[in-house]
Amino acid sequence: MDCYGPPVGDNELGLFLRVRREALTPADVGLPSGPRRRARGLRRSEVAALAGVSVEYVTRLEQGRDRRPSMAVLGVLAEALRLTANERVHLQRLVKAADGGFTCMGGIPPGRTVRPTVQRLLDGLEPGPAVLLNRLTDILAHTEGYVRVAGPIGLLDGHPPNLARFVLTDSRARAALPDWDQAADAQVAALKQGPFRADPFVAALADELTRTAGAAFTERVTRLTGLPPANGIARLVHPDVGELRLAFERLDLPADDEQCLLVLLPADEATAAALDRLTGRRPGALRAVSG
Repeated sequence: MDCYGPPVGDNELGLFLRVRREALTPADVGLPSGPRRRARGLRRSEVAALAGVSVEYVTRLEQGRDRRPSMAVLGVLAEALRLTANERVHLQRLVKAADGGFTCMGGIPPGRTVRPTVQRLLDGLEPGPAVLLNRLTDILAHTEGYVRVAGPIGLLDGHPPNLARFVLTDSRARAALPDWDQAADAQVAALKQGPFRADPFVAALADELTRTAGAAFTERVTRLTGLPPANGIARLVHPDVGELRLAFERLDLPADDEQCLLVLLPADEATAAALDRLTGRRPGALRAVSG
């Protein structure tokens, strides 16, 4: 989505700039490390020098005392922080959010209608695991392959089943997801990707998770930017076939849908063989991702 509402947190722009600064090393931007470096990542002074702005201005942005930098300043900061294309778009959205007074959601309920062509796409992905999510991470549709992977761990038990709620509040998630912290990070980042609390439906879910998940949710809200991973490797322990290593791709549908498709692929030959056993398909029906 290209439109955002009021600020999604106390200082989301400053949080994003600080997180990206701390993720860089001097070597990443061609600077010497120097002695007695205790802080993580780049210093504010180094970002300021790279961007050609004052240290005081970088400090004001990170502390939330200035939330409306010009497009020119955003450009030099994006270069200094080595932002990706997706991160640059996110940075511009955070600045738009500071203007307030408008949210692209307009109180529209999360989409729950599955377009016929999207359903046909899911059907075509069989026997692979794939799932359709809305902006609340409600599960709207899925392949039978996804049922065989996610059903036995309890992920589909909710009404409606919800990915963020399961990961953050269901004790079975910690047993099924060896990398639970990363999974929890991804779910909170996904909820923060849009207007977050400016969207009353996401705000209601956030209030619920504040009560039910506690610090597992609230601590992540204060430190994570709204950039969930678009791809990667996730591990899942299945009660019947053991550990699976699944490569995932998050594919956003058009803005009118407000939905995304999460496709899971075997990341190694052992997982490919395990998925074949789960789906009852001939060996090799699901091939491991190479490279």
